[in-house]
Amino acid sequence: MEALLVISTSRRTVLAGAATLPFGTGAAHAAEAIHRISSPNGKVELTIDPSGPTWSVKVNGRAAIERSTLALVLADGKRLGPGAKPGQMRRKTINGDWSPPYGIRKRYDGRCREVEVEFDDTARGIRFAIVGRAYDHGAAVRFRLLAAPGDELVLTGEETEFRLPAEAQLYVSRDEGEYQRTVQTRIAPTPHPDLTASCDQGDLADTPLTAQLSDGTTLLLSESDRLHYPRVMLRSTDKGIVTYLMRFPGRATGYSGPGDTPAEESFRVPVPFETPWRVVLAAPNPAALIERQDLIPTLASPNRLGDVSWIKPGRAVRITKYTTQAGLDTVDFAAERKLDYVEWDARWYGDGTDPSDATYAIPAIDIERVIGYARSKGIGMILYVDRVPAMRQLDAIVKTYQRWGAAGIKFGFVWEGRQADVDFIYDLVKTCGEHRLLVNLHDNLRPAGLERTLPNYVALEGVRGNEQFPTATHNCTLPFTRALSGPIDYTICYANPRNRTTNAHQLALAAIYYNPLTFLYWYDAPSKYAGRDWPELAYFDECPTSWDETVALSGAIGEHAVVARRAGKRWFLGAITNEAARTLTIDLTFLGAGTWRARRFADGVPAARPFETPVALSTDTVTAADRFVLALAPAGGQAVIFEQP
Repeated sequence: MEALLVISTSRRTVLAGAATLPFGTGAAHAAEAIHRISSPNGKVELTIDPSGPTWSVKVNGRAAIERSTLALVLADGKRLGPGAKPGQMRRKTINGDWSPPYGIRKRYDGRCREVEVEFDDTARGIRFAIVGRAYDHGAAVRFRLLAAPGDELVLTGEETEFRLPAEAQLYVSRDEGEYQRTVQTRIAPTPHPDLTASCDQGDLADTPLTAQLSDGTTLLLSESDRLHYPRVMLRSTDKGIVTYLMRFPGRATGYSGPGDTPAEESFRVPVPFETPWRVVLAAPNPAALIERQDLIPTLASPNRLGDVSWIKPGRAVRITKYTTQAGLDTVDFAAERKLDYVEWDARWYGDGTDPSDATYAIPAIDIERVIGYARSKGIGMILYVDRVPAMRQLDAIVKTYQRWGAAGIKFGFVWEGRQADVDFIYDLVKTCGEHRLLVNLHDNLRPAGLERTLPNYVALEGVRGNEQFPTATHNCTLPFTRALSGPIDYTICYANPRNRTTNAHQLALAAIYYNPLTFLYWYDAPSKYAGRDWPELAYFDECPTSWDETVALSGAIGEHAVVARRAGKRWFLGAITNEAARTLTIDLTFLGAGTWRARRFADGVPAARPFETPVALSTDTVTAADRFVLALAPAGGQAVIFEQP
């Protein structure tokens, strides 16, 4: 259950000079003041300069975000922020932590220091504040709208800058396309050709964006708490990076429904209102970022569903044939492989993009029988529903599926981008949560902490996953980019001739990528695994999807990643490499005291094609004092289970 943060205002600090300054006579003094706060450990410093207004961030004393402008764009095209009169300033300390129902660790650190500076745009009758927070692992800034004529504001955009040091090397992508390595003034990732035609045009990047500085410091730029507000993208200027709010939904070509509008040139927000956080995660090296992705949900609005004890993370397999017997057979396979969910994919009720009724299965499927059989085996049923029926008959869908005993819904071809799309997703997930249904969303989406606000939102796509058989280099880029902004439904395959990686690499991905609802065996049917032993699948059988502890052991963007995660008394390690063979030596101090049995699932003798490389099983006895050697084949990997006898 989520714990509340304890919030305190430091009276001593206020009286000592972090003054609360009124509008009027004190405003001139406020305009000259530059307000700085430091994280609890003192390593992250955030500055707000009201004269811009601008913000900047230092990490370990060096600039991470240089002086960057903060502005919203109003309906008349003019900017809200520059020229506004600064007024009151408040500082406070936020203490405590919170417990997510699933996550990369048992408890998330919520401690930070906050500064809020108020502004008055007298010409427009608008009062607003800029709020900044400094955490041990990053910083964030947002607008807080306080008053406006008619208690609402019409916006056409936002111009929050992220000016990075000139030497920063960036890793960016958009629309599930390939990653571009570039500099901040030349963002132009190659989009996925099938996903961009209906989206916003131009040289734009999706969040998150990863930047590495010359000393190894690595930053992740993202957003959190995106509610009733368009999704953000990032673009280059001649000075750095600036936010761009989406006017079109991603991947909308060929899909339409009641009330769909192709473009949203402006949008309205009620006042008072808070814009999403613009977030900077910071770490001394790329691997350390993996341990810090909990900051994004920490910044999001707390749980709004109430009791979420019914939410159960786990592993899933989809049913790929459309008969009752295929459903029963897949349930048996899931039980044998110790999976938690089965999902009936598109067309179990008809063609999801036409007027099909998603509350009735096709005649070849006795859906209630299969769901009942799955429940008797302790397995939950997830049902696919396309966006169009979801728009048309959501109330009937959730009531019917709850009556059937389904565990959740996977919605496909979901639009995200405009404020209207963001609102649709929020209402969709919330309605499902109120009926105790998990939600997994697929298509061109990006996370922003909604899994904290609505914890039944357990997974989303928005990734070039194994459905598209990416390269090993791509897989070694994701741990430091898209995978850090939130759950990542990568849809792992195994022993597939289209895989461009080894089988051990595929096994390791279950620990490398964090996703509370992990899909395995994506293109498979139970018949593939019948009639022979697959001892290496024990790693998939036993690897959880929610963790008590996460430790990043090694990593370089696009080259390799090694992550260890603990569930209960066991540790699960995943290691992957790009197309280059690699031998890594790992420090095992994370294990703690005692002797441990290490069950290895390693690359065997490399084959001509990576997917033909066998998995070699072995067992070692180790202690925390040992140095552990991982030998990885080209495009290979290794998975390890550590347990005490």
